[in-house]
Amino acid sequence: MLGRYGEDRACDYLQGLGYSIVERNWRCRIGEIDIIARDRDRFVFVEVKTRSADGFGHPFESITETKAARLRRLVAAWCESRQVSGIKVRLDAVSVLVRAGRVNIEHLKQVL
Repeated sequence: MLGRYGEDRACDYLQGLGYSIVERNWRCRIGEIDIIARDRDRFVFVEVKTRSADGFGHPFESITETKAARLRRLVAAWCESRQVSGIKVRLDAVSVLVRAGRVNIEHLKQVL
């Protein structure tokens, strides 16, 4: 599945930057967080968008304000479920474009 492949590549990329992966595909009743990672003292919640072509626009274009608002609610739900508070958080987006056997990754920090 393309989505899973993209998330795997995003995890590899983030780990290459020194992030540690805390959790993947965390779900609750309001949705899912693709990747939860640690970047030093900060929890990073990552939305991954994978495409095999750009016919529907750049992968980041699919992250609407509605989607961003839901992701912020998901972060709050994750923190509540883990009984953590007062932590530093960041919401990032990773685009994975797979074309002709090549993988192009873009990473936007603190975008949501």
